[in-house]
Amino acid sequence: MIRNSAVPFDPVYVSSQTCTSSYYQNHFSHHYTEADLELDSRPPVLNDLQRVKHQHKASMNKKYESLFEGINLQENQTLLNRIYTQLYIIEGESEGVNEEHEVLQMEKCYKTLQDTPINCNDIFNPLYEPGYEEMRREKKDKIKTVLTKGIAGIGKTVSVQKFILDWAEGKANQDVDFIFVLPFRELNLIKDHQYSLHRLLLDFHPELQDMDSKIYSECKVVFIFDGLDESRITLMFSDSQKVSDVTEISSVGLLMSNLIKGDLLPSALIWITTRPAAANQIPSNYINRVTEIQGFNDPQKEEYFRKRIHDEHQASRVISHIRRARSLHIMCHIPVFCWISATVLQNILKQDLSAEIPQTLTEMYIYFLLIQTNMRNQKYEERNPKKLLQSSREVIVKLAELAFNQLMKGNVMFYEEDLRESGIDVLNASVYSGICTEIFREESVIYHRKVYSFVHLSFQEFFAALYVFYCYLHKNSEILKMFLTGKSKTQFENVTLDVFLRGAMNKAVKSKNGHLDLFLRFLHGISLVSNQTLLQDVLIHTQNNPESIKKVIQNLKRGQKNNVSPERWMNLSHCLIEMKDNSVVEKMQVFLTSGKKEKNLTLAQCSTLANMILMSEEVLDELDLTKYKIKSSKEGRLRLLPAVGNCRKAVFPNCNLSDQHCEIVASALQSSNSSLRELDLSNNDLGVSGVKLLCVGMKSPNCQLNILRLVGCNLSDQHCKLMASVLLSSNSSLRELDLSNNDLEVSGVEQLCAGLKSSNCQLNILRLVGCNLSDQHCKLMASVLLSSNSSLRELDLSHNDLEVSGVEQLCAGLKSSNCQLNTLRLSGCLVTEEGCAALASALSLNPSHLRELDLSYNHPGESGIKLLSETLKHLDKLNVDHGGEFRIRAGLHKYACDLTLDPNTANKHLILSDDNRKVTSVVRETQPA
Repeated sequence: MIRNSAVPFDPVYVSSQTCTSSYYQNHFSHHYTEADLELDSRPPVLNDLQRVKHQHKASMNKKYESLFEGINLQENQTLLNRIYTQLYIIEGESEGVNEEHEVLQMEKCYKTLQDTPINCNDIFNPLYEPGYEEMRREKKDKIKTVLTKGIAGIGKTVSVQKFILDWAEGKANQDVDFIFVLPFRELNLIKDHQYSLHRLLLDFHPELQDMDSKIYSECKVVFIFDGLDESRITLMFSDSQKVSDVTEISSVGLLMSNLIKGDLLPSALIWITTRPAAANQIPSNYINRVTEIQGFNDPQKEEYFRKRIHDEHQASRVISHIRRARSLHIMCHIPVFCWISATVLQNILKQDLSAEIPQTLTEMYIYFLLIQTNMRNQKYEERNPKKLLQSSREVIVKLAELAFNQLMKGNVMFYEEDLRESGIDVLNASVYSGICTEIFREESVIYHRKVYSFVHLSFQEFFAALYVFYCYLHKNSEILKMFLTGKSKTQFENVTLDVFLRGAMNKAVKSKNGHLDLFLRFLHGISLVSNQTLLQDVLIHTQNNPESIKKVIQNLKRGQKNNVSPERWMNLSHCLIEMKDNSVVEKMQVFLTSGKKEKNLTLAQCSTLANMILMSEEVLDELDLTKYKIKSSKEGRLRLLPAVGNCRKAVFPNCNLSDQHCEIVASALQSSNSSLRELDLSNNDLGVSGVKLLCVGMKSPNCQLNILRLVGCNLSDQHCKLMASVLLSSNSSLRELDLSNNDLEVSGVEQLCAGLKSSNCQLNILRLVGCNLSDQHCKLMASVLLSSNSSLRELDLSHNDLEVSGVEQLCAGLKSSNCQLNTLRLSGCLVTEEGCAALASALSLNPSHLRELDLSYNHPGESGIKLLSETLKHLDKLNVDHGGEFRIRAGLHKYACDLTLDPNTANKHLILSDDNRKVTSVVRETQPA
C-alpha cells in the first residue's frame, strides 16, 4: 500500500523532454480499476505514468529515509534528514591511482579543502563559475557520467542516499523520472547469471512490474552504481560485445560496461562511486566528471556530534576531547569514525562523568568492540554469564580470523562462503551488524542472499590485529610462522613478545603501499597491558612483561634507524604513540627548533615531517623553512606546507605558492583549534584567488592570526580590497600587517584605508616599505591617522619617494589628537629640511605619543636636525644616520655611493681605477729562483 503523504510531487507535471503521452498510449500497461481512474479526470495514460512514478518514489523514500548505525535494531534507526551533515565534494581530475593506505592518504592531506564544494544534489550540474558553462557548451559536452572517489567510510553511500531521498521527497532533481540503484556488492551475487537490463531492474525494483521495456529511452533516468571497489565483476571496455537493447540478454558485466560506455541507453545519467584504488577500472574517456568526497571539515565534525548527541553538555564534552586528542581529531574527517567516537564517548560519559577517555586509536576501537558486544548481549537477554562470555568470545575470535584472512587477500566485502571458510555460523554473524555490516534487501528476488563487511576498513585491520595477538598468546603455529624468521620460526612456543612484534614490524615495513601499517599500529597498541586487560574476556589470558615492552619500544626506534622508507618510518612513530611512548614527538620538536642546517631533507622526508607536526599533540612554536636544507627546495617546501595546521608561526618565503596552497593555509586558519599566530608568505605570487582564500580564512571566528607578511607578493588594488574586507570584519584578529615591496596604486591604498578606519580594525603595525607611494597615498594615510577609530601604533613608509608634498600631507594626520603613533619610519623618503620643519610643527601639536622617528637616508641638513632635536625632546630615538644631499635622488640612486680605498687597511691585491668605480684583483706570480 502506497502512502499518499510519503512523497510530495506534482501529478499534473509531465516533462515534454522525458515521457510523451503518445508513447504511453501505445506502450503502457493498464492495471488500475475504474474507481482508481475516476479519482482524476486526466487522461488515463498520464494517471498510469504518474502512479508508477509515485510508486517508485514512495518505495525509494521508504528504503532510503532512515540510516542504521551499528546493529540493525529499531532503536538504532535514525532519519537521514535529521542527522545528515553536508560533506565536502570537490571536482578534480584523477592524478593516477594512489595505492598508499587510505588512512595515511587522509592523514597527510586532511587539511586540503575547496572553498565551494559541490552539493550531492548538483552532481550532474556544471559549476557556476565564470566561463565554466561556456567552456562545456563550446565542447558540446554535458555531464552524463560522474565518478565519485572517496576513502572507505568517507560518506559515498550516504551521499547517494541523500541524493535519492531529496529526489523522492520532491526537493531536488524533479526533472528526473526514475533513479535505479545497482550496488556492486549485490550485483556480485549474480555475476555469473544472464540478464537483460529490463529484467535486472525489475528484480531490483519490483514496483516497476507494470512498465513496458521501452520506457527507459523515453524518460530521464539515473543509474547509480555504488561501490565499484567492491566489484567482483569483470568490466569490459575494449572489443567487448555491444548491447544496445534493454531486452537483450547478456552477462551482468556486459550490461554494466555497455551502460557506462553509452551503447545501452545513451541518454541515461550514470553516477559511479568507488574507493580511489579502484578508480582506474573505468577508462577516463567514458567519464565526464571526476569528484572526490573529502569528508568533514572541522565545523562539520562539530555539527555532526551536536546532531548525533542530543545532550548539549555531553556533546560539548565529546567535541572538546576530540579536539585535544589530535590523532582522533584527524580521523574524525571520516564520518564513520565520528559515529564510532560518538558511540564510545557517549557511552563512557553516561556511565561515569569522571571516567578516563580513550586517547589512542587502539583504545577507541577496543571500547567500541566492548560496547557492541554488550548491545548484542542485551538484545538476546543472555542470563548465564559464563555461557554469554563463551558465545561472545567464539564469535569475536572467528570474526577476527575472517578479518585477518580477508585482509591478506585484499578483500573488504565478504559473502556467506567467505564466512564459512572461517568457521562462522551465518546466523550468528548476522546478529553482529554493529561489528559485521549486513545489507539485506527484502524486496530483491536475487536469492535473498546477504553481504557482509566490517564497519570500516580500519575496523577490519583492528580485528586482524586482535586475531594475530590472540594467536600469539595461544601459540598458533600456522599464524606465528608468517611473522617469524630463523630459529624463532622453529621455536615459536618460546618466542617472546618483543621478538614476535619485531617479526611483524619487519614484514610491515617491506610493504611499498603500507597495506599493513594500520594493522601494525593496532597490534602494538593491543600489546599494552592496559589494553590486554580490557580485552581479557576475548584473549582469556594476558601477558605482563615490562622488560619485553621496553624491548618492543627499542625495536621500533631501531627500525626507524634502518633504511626504511619515510612513510614506513612515520608509521613506526605511530606505533610508538599507540604504545604511549611520546619520545619521538619530543625528538621532532628538538630537531625543528635546533635548525640544523646540515640536515638535508628529501622530498619524502618533508612529507613525513609535515605529517609528524600535524599528528603531534603539542603545537610547534615555529616552522621556518629558511632554516633547513631541502633537496628540490621549492617542491619540498610545498610538501611541508600542510604543517601550518599545527604551529604558531609559519615562515614560507619564495615557495612558489599558488591558490591551491592558499586553500591549505586558509583551512588551518578556519580550524576550530587553530594555533597559527604569525604567517609569512612573502615573495610568492599568490594571485587574487589565493589572497581571496586567505582572507576567507582570516575572517573566520576561529582565526587567531596576529601577524601577516605578504612582502613582494605582486599585490594590486584587488588584493587591497580583499585585505580591507578582513580589517572590516568583526572577527579580524590582525595586529600587524606587512605589505612592503608591492607596487600599490592609489585605488588600492584607498581600499585599504577604508578598512583601517573601521571600528572593527585592531591593526597596530602597518608596513608599506618600498610600495611606490606618492603624496596622494600620504593623503589617504593621513585620513586614517585623523580617524577616531585608528588603532595604529607603528607606521613604516620607508623607501618611498614621498618628498616634501607627501610629508606635508602626512602631517595633517600626525598633528591630530586622534593619532596614536608611537613609531614612524620614513627612511629613504627624500625628506629635506623643509620636510623636517613640517614634521616638527605637526608633532609639536601632538607630542604625547611618538617615541621613535626614523629619518635615516634622507637630507634633513643641520638646521633640520637641530629643529627636530629641540622641538621633539620627548623622543626616545631620533635616527638621522646616513644623511646627505646625495640622498635626494629618486629610486635606488639615493643609495649609491663612491668607492674609496683606505691604504692602511686595503688588500694589496686590489686596484681601483676609472674614477674609483672599478675594482681589479691582481695576483702576482712567484718568480722561480
